[in-house]
Amino acid sequence: MTRINTNVTSLLSQRVLSQNNISLTQSLERLSTGLRINRGKDDPAGLIASQNLRAEIEGLNQAVKNAERADQVVNIAEGGLQEVSSLLNGLQALVTQTANTGGLSQEELEANQLQIDSILQTIDRVASATSFQGLKLLNGNMDYETANITSAITAFNVHGAKLSYGETRDVDVLVTQSAQVAGLLLSFAGNNVDLGGATSSFVLEIGGSLGSRELTFASGTTLTDIAAAINSFSDVTGVRASVSATTGVRLFSDGFGTNEFVSVKIVDDGGIGTGSSIGIYELDATDANAADTAALTTFGSANNGVLDRGQDVGVTVNGIRATTKGTNAAINTDFLDVELDLKYDDTVSNVNAANLGAFTAFTINGGGADFQLSSRVNIGGKVSIGVGNVAARELGQSIVNVNGTDETYLLQDLSNGRDLNVVDGNHTAAQKVIEKAIKQVSSLRGRLGAFQQNVIGATIRSLGVSVENTTAAESVIRDADFAVEAASLTRGQILVQSSTQVLGIANQQPQSALQLLG
Repeated sequence: MTRINTNVTSLLSQRVLSQNNISLTQSLERLSTGLRINRGKDDPAGLIASQNLRAEIEGLNQAVKNAERADQVVNIAEGGLQEVSSLLNGLQALVTQTANTGGLSQEELEANQLQIDSILQTIDRVASATSFQGLKLLNGNMDYETANITSAITAFNVHGAKLSYGETRDVDVLVTQSAQVAGLLLSFAGNNVDLGGATSSFVLEIGGSLGSRELTFASGTTLTDIAAAINSFSDVTGVRASVSATTGVRLFSDGFGTNEFVSVKIVDDGGIGTGSSIGIYELDATDANAADTAALTTFGSANNGVLDRGQDVGVTVNGIRATTKGTNAAINTDFLDVELDLKYDDTVSNVNAANLGAFTAFTINGGGADFQLSSRVNIGGKVSIGVGNVAARELGQSIVNVNGTDETYLLQDLSNGRDLNVVDGNHTAAQKVIEKAIKQVSSLRGRLGAFQQNVIGATIRSLGVSVENTTAAESVIRDADFAVEAASLTRGQILVQSSTQVLGIANQQPQSALQLLG
């Protein structure tokens, strides 16, 4: 059938040519942009998935930058702490030197005190000056805010606490086992040593966690004198003594926990006898002035030694079983990292500590340093760390027994005019405070180092792999396959050319009608 008003073949050719042009244009666009999806109509579902992956990639890349920034912050804090550590080592040397009073003049003592004052001032200055873009790092600015602190603890540290916006957290403590000192009772059934003869001697060896000493007592020596003699060596044995009910001498370790012990070895009992109340007893854990009803051994049978160990406190914190040492308890979880020292009951301070029961130690209201180390902004992707104040007034807190009385000292007590100054102060206590300060700063440096290596470092490596894999997934969805698109381009070019030629033929076909008209 031949028509001239409507060229159906031409219309068909035009439609096919248009489709081929669209396909060719799409191939050219994909090859020029490198993307398979350039607009929503190319692949609606693919575009949604691609955009979500792109957003995740941006978040991951920023998380890597956040981790690198956190590493820089910790590096600066570590630099300040390193200097504080060096200064504390200098203090240790000065105190040791000054204790050599027999070889120093008064002027040298005073000169050393001037150096100590200068070091303490420098520590305070480093603590207040160490900063990152104006953010103070070592002055307590990055420590946690706490409230409602109970009197049942003597000290505590919050190393880390992850809190949601506006959240507070109670630190709930359940004491399941009291801490105990090691303790033995030497019962003499009187207020002095009654030996078998006036020339006899009572010789015993007292041992503790720090060392041991052998002591010799004559018949008639009072229990008060025996206790005083034992206490004179407490710094080298770790064992203290007191008179118990005027008939015995209590021996107890200077600290709590299983690392503490008291041992007694009778070298010569001096014929003291074996009366019903004469011998070595274990101190009763519930009453500092009492003893168990049965003696551990007689003096004559203790030639191989008798030993008693202390006991660590048993604690759970917020439902987590704590790691304990003496009266110290600590937990370390992703959401809470705290360490606390339980206050001992002064009425039985020589026997046990931390009464059994539950209580809220304190409340964490906020603070600390939060670092966002994942692409998702939520509590799971956040890490928190606390950095306390390293000023002299905050370091070295130690309880030191001075003449039978426990005194609490800090590093600032080494300054001129205070109890631990090196001119006329207590050198032994000063060294203990410095040693405690060194441990505190070293522990803080260790925590920051572990945070850098195990948290920041691992996070950067993990995020790098995530960025790589997520980018690969997004590339599969959105990027153009050049081999496929090049083949489509070639096909499109050929189809457009052939369609154009066919259209030309179709447009010439109506002219055949002229032949019918002659």
